[in-house]
Amino acid sequence: MIQVTPSIAIDESEIEESFVRASGPGGQNVNKVSSAVQLRFDARRSPSLPNDVAIRLMKLAGGRLTQDGVIVIVAQGQRSQKRNREEALDRLLEMIREAAVRPQARRPTKPTKASKERRLVSKDKRSAVKAGRARPGTD
Repeated sequence: MIQVTPSIAIDESEIEESFVRASGPGGQNVNKVSSAVQLRFDARRSPSLPNDVAIRLMKLAGGRLTQDGVIVIVAQGQRSQKRNREEALDRLLEMIREAAVRPQARRPTKPTKASKERRLVSKDKRSAVKAGRARPGTD
C-alpha cells in the first residue's frame, strides 16, 4: 500500500507501469534501453479513492486522462529507468494529494460603503480627464 494522505492509501496493483524507449538526446543509451516509464492509473474505477476525490482528480488530469478514466503519466526526463519510475509515481501522488484537498466554498460578499465611494470618486476623476480631451465647442 502506498500512503498518499492520512486517509487515502493506494494499492500497488492499481498502478500499471510499462517501459518504452525514451526520445531525445542520450546517445546509444536511448537506442538500447527502455528507460521511459508510462504509468497508468484507473481513477474512475479505483476502490481506494473516495468518489469526490476521483472526480477532482479526473478534472486535474486534463489531457492525461483517457476516455475510459485512466490517467497516463509519461516520465522520460531521467537517464535511468528507476528514477523515471520514481518521478512518474511522485507526479501521480502529488496530483492525488492536490485532488484530496476540498475547495472552500465561496461566500458572496457585498462591497462596503467606503469601497463604493472610492469607486465613484475614481470614476468622476476619469470622466473629468476624458472630458478635458474633448474638442472645444464653437461659439
